[in-house]
Amino acid sequence: MLILRAVHGYNVINDGKGAVPANCFGTKLYMNGNVLSDLENMHETLWINDDKAKNCESELKHCGLRLSDIADAEERLLRFAPLIKRAFPETEKSGGIIESPLVKVERLGALLEADNVYMKLDSSLPISGSIKARGGIYEVLKHTEDIAFREGLITKNGDYSELLSEKSKRVISKYSIAVGSTGNLGLSIGIMAAKLGFNVTVHMSSDAREWKKEKLRSCGCTVREYESDYSVAVSEGRREAEKDPLCYFIDDENSKTLFLGYAVAGLRLKKQLENLGIAVDSSHPLYVYLPCGVGGGPGGVAFGIMHSFSDNAHCFFAEPTHAPCMTLGMCTGKQNEICVADIGLDGKTAADGLAVGRASGFVGNIMKRLIDGCFTVSDERMYYYLAKTYELEGIKLEPSALAGCLGVSLMRNVKNATHVIWATGGSMVPDDIMEEYIKQGRSSLV
Repeated sequence: MLILRAVHGYNVINDGKGAVPANCFGTKLYMNGNVLSDLENMHETLWINDDKAKNCESELKHCGLRLSDIADAEERLLRFAPLIKRAFPETEKSGGIIESPLVKVERLGALLEADNVYMKLDSSLPISGSIKARGGIYEVLKHTEDIAFREGLITKNGDYSELLSEKSKRVISKYSIAVGSTGNLGLSIGIMAAKLGFNVTVHMSSDAREWKKEKLRSCGCTVREYESDYSVAVSEGRREAEKDPLCYFIDDENSKTLFLGYAVAGLRLKKQLENLGIAVDSSHPLYVYLPCGVGGGPGGVAFGIMHSFSDNAHCFFAEPTHAPCMTLGMCTGKQNEICVADIGLDGKTAADGLAVGRASGFVGNIMKRLIDGCFTVSDERMYYYLAKTYELEGIKLEPSALAGCLGVSLMRNVKNATHVIWATGGSMVPDDIMEEYIKQGRSSLV
């Protein structure tokens, strides 16, 4: 074995053929050699971003979005808190704030051979139980506010819970909202928009779970199903929405509003770490591992994190080996001008929230000098981590939420680091399906 290179203080060990031990069962992870070949062959692959800015604070000034934009999003969420508290009783304790806990996972950390491992449980976010409850719900609220001001339903300093009145709902019912989704974004948008009185259509790709479709229908949403992948669902949803001047299409690929809703999490994470007494500075770096589909959720969260911690934070995107759209776009520099089908991949994965063939060019271009890298993970490994996280920590997650775990193993030797696995969804998974997930995980990688 020989040392290939140092990655942020972690000596990546290489066998001379580009393969890096990935800490579990003797499997190997391929790194920055012939990346395209490794992705084509569905190897678990680590890509390090050599173009990351040396001064992130300076780079952030050229992104077109600023800290003040994130703060504006946070203020809007606070204005809507009384409405959320009234509409969704599960948010009463938090005062209508949609936020998730940050918990230490010592036993899982021991499995991953790392200290100071935490999990950000967006899997238990109120209302829709996934990271999409951030951006998705936020964009619905922003659009609702715009309509409410225009229709004279509320003022900026008024009681936003009045938007739940029958009078307001009659006005809002003139309007429609549409979105294309593999599942979780559709859930968050559908649940919130239907509660406010919108006519909602969710265009779902073939990867979407049946229980998510049924949940949306039970809320009064129309679900359009497609045999094709996510990109087709989005394009068809966009095309149909353009026919109706009162229909607002939430564009997961290009929405600044979604992005800013996610970015609020980065500011809140800083407060959570401070409350836990965890230092983040040049001697105590923060490593965050974010499951990635089209890129809006992880990109927005990472953007907020970089504003909070600048060069002391290191963000990695994690993707399925069958659908590594962001890794592909980043490593080639082509962003959304290339898709996984172009290199012969089918895009089919158990991680339905990550089953995306083409990354967001909007997100890729913002993050191309801010993220540290990307890595890909097999379905089998995600299922394995799913079962182990349940057995060791009692936390139930869907496969997508476990993609980030491998990052901890890869960066486990970074001195004095705090590791955060972003758990993107799971609490709404029906019990019988979760039992199947756990059963499959127990039989994976053994």
